[in-house]
Amino acid sequence: MENTTAKHVTINNPADITFYEVGGYGALLEKYSLSLPSQRKDAFHLLRDPTTGDLPWPGVLFGIAIIGSWYWCTDQVIVQRCLAARSLTHVKAGCILCGNLKLLPMFLMVFPGMISRVLYPEEVGCVEPSICKEVCGTAVGCSNIAYPKLVVSVMPTGLRGLMLAVMLAALMSSLASIFNSSSTLFTMDIWTRIRPQARDKELMIVGRVWILCIIAISICWIPVVQAAQSGQLFDYIQSVTSYLAPPIAAVFFLAIFVKRVNESGAFWGLMGGLVMGLCRMVPEFAYGSGSCLFPSECPTLICGVHYLYFAVLLFFCTAILVLFISNNTPPIEDKHVRCFRSIWTGKRRNEEGKLEESNGIHFNNLLSAIVERGDRSITMKIIGWFCGINDTQAPEPTEEEVNEASKQLPDISEDPLWKYLVNANALIMMSVAVYFWGYYA
Repeated sequence: MENTTAKHVTINNPADITFYEVGGYGALLEKYSLSLPSQRKDAFHLLRDPTTGDLPWPGVLFGIAIIGSWYWCTDQVIVQRCLAARSLTHVKAGCILCGNLKLLPMFLMVFPGMISRVLYPEEVGCVEPSICKEVCGTAVGCSNIAYPKLVVSVMPTGLRGLMLAVMLAALMSSLASIFNSSSTLFTMDIWTRIRPQARDKELMIVGRVWILCIIAISICWIPVVQAAQSGQLFDYIQSVTSYLAPPIAAVFFLAIFVKRVNESGAFWGLMGGLVMGLCRMVPEFAYGSGSCLFPSECPTLICGVHYLYFAVLLFFCTAILVLFISNNTPPIEDKHVRCFRSIWTGKRRNEEGKLEESNGIHFNNLLSAIVERGDRSITMKIIGWFCGINDTQAPEPTEEEVNEASKQLPDISEDPLWKYLVNANALIMMSVAVYFWGYYA
């Protein structure tokens, strides 16, 4: 009778449905610690044991702080959106809105996943590799199927399809942002150095081809994701970020607060940090993260340190390397420190202040001739249609236009009313976040 009643309850949110199925928040607190096959007494605590916890509290406080600073301050996806805002107030409001939305996953994703563990302990919480392989196709664990399992098993037919469509739409939106950012970085920072004479059409085609390459690499990387960090996608994302992001965060903070940091220190600091991160990441993926029954054979010297602790260590090692190299190389002139200007034409200024061609590597002009000629073949027309380019080419800016644009600084003044309103919302968001931390710590 209870099951029949539950099926006829009209609830549109999957989190609401799962809370109803498990018996409410109080029942979740009681049942989760008793759910087989293992017990977790620290499940509702954010700050866990610093040595035996799966997420030690020093790593959570300091390691995730470093990773979060890298993502929100320097990640191309975030920076690209902030630079596209109409005003500084819009930038702040957008970031605060994202911060408020970041409070919701605790209730919309984490708790439903725990409820799935209560309802399906032998599937979501499987430990035996043969059983996990049969359930989800991965021997190291099936925790990644917790949310989809709820959607497919608990929700009604109509809402089930709607929820799957929403999840796929969110996935495609995130992938599109990442691919666009990667394409921008490759074409503007790498390809323009290889071919300084490249025009807009060529950059468009190169960007689209690069996206196809990234997609192919992503597909080939799926087996590594499935086998890493005991099959837990969250741990995999945090571990990879901990190996690659701290050097960028270190250079970012030093460039802001330490005037002596120069290009050589930043570059070699990033390269050294990347090498140190790869020295940890490659062996861990090669040996595998293992499982509860079959631990990894990775040497303790390499993999014995938790990845969040390693992020803190990598951050300080990179900072020391940057400061050491910067203090042993010539400093940046004050005029360059005070004024950072972006030259979008692929040119640089010489000692006299005049624009000149950069010393890039010049290949033959075959690609330019193909994309610039007017009598294109049918194949080239199809490629142009696929890449979204046309036959009209925007004129290159003149030297006078470049000089005038470099003198015009954007207006970042804010309306007092909206400024104080946005700042008040920021304080409210941080207060709510601190309360949640205090409540669950």
